[in-house]
Amino acid sequence: MGTFAVTGAASGMGATISARLREQGHRVIGVDLRGADIDADLGSAEGRNTAVQEIQRLSEGRLDGFVPFAGLSGGAGRRPSLLVSVNYYGAVRLLEGLRPLLAAAGNASVVLASSNSTTTQPGWSPKLATAILDGDENAARELADSLGDEGGVLTYPATKAAIAHYTRTRAADYIADGIRLNAIAPGFIDTPMTRSGREDPKIAAGIEAFLASIPAGRAGRPEEVADLVLFLLSAASAYCVGTLMYCDGGLDASLRGLDWPTVRTPKA
Repeated sequence: MGTFAVTGAASGMGATISARLREQGHRVIGVDLRGADIDADLGSAEGRNTAVQEIQRLSEGRLDGFVPFAGLSGGAGRRPSLLVSVNYYGAVRLLEGLRPLLAAAGNASVVLASSNSTTTQPGWSPKLATAILDGDENAARELADSLGDEGGVLTYPATKAAIAHYTRTRAADYIADGIRLNAIAPGFIDTPMTRSGREDPKIAAGIEAFLASIPAGRAGRPEEVADLVLFLLSAASAYCVGTLMYCDGGLDASLRGLDWPTVRTPKA
């Protein structure tokens, strides 16, 4: 049995993933703003440092896997900059801090949380995604906050695109240390976060229209996401490296069926 760290462990998909891992006999170190083994604000550098130090202490220097699933939606009046700090830097900075612990296991797996909003929601800013990926948190936060009234809605998919890009561009580097890096792109999953969005008058109508467009005819269940995450954490997915897997009831495929694969154009 292994030792796994999960962020966002107190509710939603993170809680379900943690429960499934424990059911399999694994040790889980949960991180959340409150109500977890480690209470830490992953939207701040101080909180991330606390989480890394406590995970290191509780894991005794070795992690078999890491699932950073703490995240915020773009509604409820949140500043866009907070999404940048929690959704992207709260995952990636923690992963980078925990890399020695994952490498110590010799065969660790990391599953990052992207989103199908990156390919199904129009109008978000690729410039913001690039700024986030560039690694200057303050600059990315300022750009996000400059997006105006719709900034939160536009920032959420940009943070998740940056997660996908990080996965795809850094996976070869991580596997050299024996760490498999993959990501999943859930669609609309029935969690407290998405329920709050359905109650937000600014975005509720858009969410209901989004739900109606899903070919499977329903929202996803946290258990369905957890099963995919557990597969990517397990030896059954040993050759999956740099993969982005959709779990969205068929929406991405229905909207972009011919967009990928495409012919690769070699760089000059």
